[in-house]
Amino acid sequence: MKHCIRQSVHQASDLVIIPATTFKEKPDPNGLVFGTVFTDNMLTIEWSLASGWEKPFIKPLENLSLHPASSSLHYAIELFEGMKAYRGVDGKIRLFRPSLNMDRMARSARRTTLPSFDQNELLECIRKLVEVEKEWVPYSTAASLYIRPTLIGTEPSLGVKKPTKALLYVILSPVGPYFASGSFSPISLWADPKYVRAWKGGTGDCKLGGNYGSSIYAQQEALELGCQQVLWLYGEDHQITEVGTMNLFLYWINEDGENELATPPLDGIILPGVTRQSILDLARNWGEFKVSERYITMSDLTAALEENRVKEMFGAGTACIVCPISKILYKGKHLHIPTMENGPQLTTQFLNKLSDIQYGREDSDWAVLVS
Repeated sequence: MKHCIRQSVHQASDLVIIPATTFKEKPDPNGLVFGTVFTDNMLTIEWSLASGWEKPFIKPLENLSLHPASSSLHYAIELFEGMKAYRGVDGKIRLFRPSLNMDRMARSARRTTLPSFDQNELLECIRKLVEVEKEWVPYSTAASLYIRPTLIGTEPSLGVKKPTKALLYVILSPVGPYFASGSFSPISLWADPKYVRAWKGGTGDCKLGGNYGSSIYAQQEALELGCQQVLWLYGEDHQITEVGTMNLFLYWINEDGENELATPPLDGIILPGVTRQSILDLARNWGEFKVSERYITMSDLTAALEENRVKEMFGAGTACIVCPISKILYKGKHLHIPTMENGPQLTTQFLNKLSDIQYGREDSDWAVLVS
């Protein structure tokens, strides 16, 4: 049997599979609401400083039992990942570039002082979990199975310190389009520098729950102002950073008259998204326009809009792949982004290319077969 987690001194026992014996009804893939339905089984692996990683278990989904002083509850010593399994047009199930998720999860673990793990072994455990739950992967090319690996500190102590106990678990949820309006409907954004998503030296480049929980207040204000998401700004010059929970891309004619696809650089405040990296890799391989990781300010954007140099603007992430942007509310003024009027040719090209790989319409080494 496969060893699923390995620590430098201790090694986990073999994966134990005790699957559920009662099964929930599978939902209609056309009516899924993101992250509200969960599969019958989950993966759990406990860790302690004294013993290292314990046996991995695939077992029926159940509530967690935590001491009320657990460090994850008091000091947000926790992290998570987001990835998907897709049922291809050939019936095979695929993961999309999962090693990048494992890399990011390992970086997040280091930043939060949670235990390190063998990325390949964890990925094998996840693959086995998806294999056990393969009938939960929707029979649809408009839906997928969302995978949520999570690592939390469980030490029962109110001391602010590195935890000596932790729990790694993975839950699965069949999902449709992330946005209720549909997977490719344009969104409006609210940009105001009074709220900041992340800062230099912080944890913006890690996938931590604290980054998301602290954003909800601003998101509510955006909704009250008639916008769907927050365009996060940073610094005195109002640098554009991220869109809600997505990375941001701008396709425009830059200051030098070049067609350019630009996205903010990974300087510590930007989450290194898997979709972000995939879009950059594709665009550089195509070689049809300049591709840059560069700073973009709101003054850069407003000047380009006034000069009709903006072609398309979109968010990118695992949940939605790409999401076109149509409007930004900034300093009391609505800025019209002409994404939809321009096709949106490039945004659609990325959407089609990535979904073709994910759903097996195109062979690629980015797709890892589960079964």
